[in-house]
Amino acid sequence: MPDEMQGIKMLGLKLPTDPRWVNLAEMDLQEILTDHAYCEQKAATTCISIIQKFPDRKRLVRELAPIVTEEWGHFRLVLQELDRRDLDLGPQRKDMYVNDLMNFMIKDGGPTGRLVERLLVSALIEARSCERFRLLSLHLTEERMREFYHHFMVSEAGHYRLFIDLAKHYGDEAQVMKRWQEYLDHEITILESLDVRGDRMH
Repeated sequence: MPDEMQGIKMLGLKLPTDPRWVNLAEMDLQEILTDHAYCEQKAATTCISIIQKFPDRKRLVRELAPIVTEEWGHFRLVLQELDRRDLDLGPQRKDMYVNDLMNFMIKDGGPTGRLVERLLVSALIEARSCERFRLLSLHLTEERMREFYHHFMVSEAGHYRLFIDLAKHYGDEAQVMKRWQEYLDHEITILESLDVRGDRMH
């Protein structure tokens, strides 16, 4: 099975990343490292925001708190890699992929519905990140960077499963999985509408 298809099968995604993406990313690692750093930072702040909005959900708070620490640790690891290469972090970029997913969220479903929507968006971002980290871990020329991204791939896979499990815990499982399929279908339209860019994780 080709690497791209194996990756999406494991994660339940419906469309593999365009194979040109890895080659474009490798042409200027500073750009992909910069975007990666901000993705990790935003992942940490997203978990903080969810905890702040739903402090009464004990399992949610208990399981997301360590993710905050882990994602911020990932941010620091990417910063260290930039420093090792004597590169600057650079400015944050607009993330059209994430913005489109956020716009697809149902916002009038009550507190539990809104929580499930946020968890599913987070799950999809983590799943797509995992798929792309896997491609980097397989195809980058530099062995050290292949190992670097393998570490992130494993972590994102766990986060993806956690967000899905939490969504099923707080919502009706059948409805959650129906909505998950809707997100996966919508993601196809997002990816097909975006240019293939090597300076973006998504």
